[in-house]
Parts: sequence; structure tokens; C-alpha cells
Amino acid sequence: MRTVDETSAGGLVVDAAGASAALIGRLDRRGRLLWSLPKGHLEEGETAEQAAVREVEEETGIIASVRAFLGSIDYWFVAEDRRIHKTVHHYLLLAHGGELSDADVEVTEVAWVPLAELDTRLAYADERRLVRRAAQILEESA
Repeated sequence: MRTVDETSAGGLVVDAAGASAALIGRLDRRGRLLWSLPKGHLEEGETAEQAAVREVEEETGIIASVRAFLGSIDYWFVAEDRRIHKTVHHYLLLAHGGELSDADVEVTEVAWVPLAELDTRLAYADERRLVRRAAQILEESA
């Protein structure tokens, strides 16, 4: 089986008040709606920060700028007869325009979720850990 490295970027985008975050919901193979942070592949010549901003806008409709690096998550999975090692770089982003939209075909739902509810809403433990780091950054800058 061939091994492939993939890199993506995205992150936690918070509203202007710093009270809510835009999450995306996707259906898993069993038809369950799983909430996660917006993210996607880097395009050729694009930095991780640029990809994070672009992916947030594509998947949520929100225009945002990078505030801080939150960390990277890497994991392995098998798809289409390939063993994939994926690294996802996550950023804290601040919303400054756009309108929440689920127009992206890869996204089932989008929602502004209060920061206090992210720990129970996010499907993945690694993303919950990054959100706790973002909360610390937001508190320090308040």
C-alpha cells in the first residue's frame, strides 16, 4: 500500500464579540452529524495561514483573519488503497465580514456556537484541546 503525506489548514473562527465560533457539520458514514472546525487542503503555492483563511470562508461564508497559531494535529487513515498521513495546522481566526452559509457541497450545516458549548459540541478530542488553547489566548488579550 502506497503512503501519502497530506497537509491541510483551518481553525477556530470567532465572532467580533469573541462569544461564538463558526463550526461545520458533516455527515459521517453512519449518517450522524459531526461538528468540527473548518479546514481543507493547501493549494499549490499557498501558506498554511492563507489556506486557513480561504477554507474558513469557503466552508462557512465568514471572512476572517489569523490572530494566532493554535497547533497542529496529525493522524493516519486508509482511503482509496492509500495509507495517508495527514497534518492539519490550526489557527485562531477573527471574523470581520461575510455571512454564515452552508453553500459548500462538503458541508451539511454551519452554525455559530457559543464558546462555552464547544467542548460538548465538537466531535474530535484534538480539536477540543485546541479550542481550550484558543480560550486562553482570548482571555489573555481581553
